Amino acid sequence: MSRDQGQGHSNTPDEVYISVDIEAAGPIPGEYSMLSLGSCLVNDPTIHFYVELEPINNNFIPDALKVSRLTLEQLTKTGISPAVAMKTFYDWVQKVVNHQRAVFVGFNASFDWSFVNWYFHTFLGSNPFGISALDIKSYYMGLSGCLWKETTSNQLPQHFQPSHHQTHNALDDAIAQAEIFKKLLQTAQQRRK
Repeated sequence: MSRDQGQGHSNTPDEVYISVDIEAAGPIPGEYSMLSLGSCLVNDPTIHFYVELEPINNNFIPDALKVSRLTLEQLTKTGISPAVAMKTFYDWVQKVVNHQRAVFVGFNASFDWSFVNWYFHTFLGSNPFGISALDIKSYYMGLSGCLWKETTSNQLPQHFQPSHHQTHNALDDAIAQAEIFKKLLQTAQQRRK
């Protein structure tokens, strides 16, 4: 279910940036299931987590399942119960942040965070990321001065593109977006010098 090596690596003295991506059966949590969750440290994507979850109901949007290539029937048999999956993810986050602040990083974070937040509160009663998430698209918009419509991943300049391909597997996508965000952070830090 989870794969991790070593302890967390901080990005600042008190923050650890954690890239999170999910695949879901539809657009909103509660009415639709989170199907899979992938996560990794931005500074060290080899420290990562992945889980496929048992659906909470039978609701789905066909296009959402087509994108993830997961089926509700398959996950009903092989998926981890949401309570166990979220407890395991919570424990992984606590381990890798090692008493520092966990910062949720996502590409279109509002979507991914909404599912993760709903699942954490529904099945555990709390979210280790708190009430906020760092959105890579917004970060890029602020850094570049571009328009919102220019923040899609395929429109990012080549030097921000990840070498790790996005496949709509939650872990693959978490690793790819971690690479994008790390490059954006480095560019912002160089400009501050």
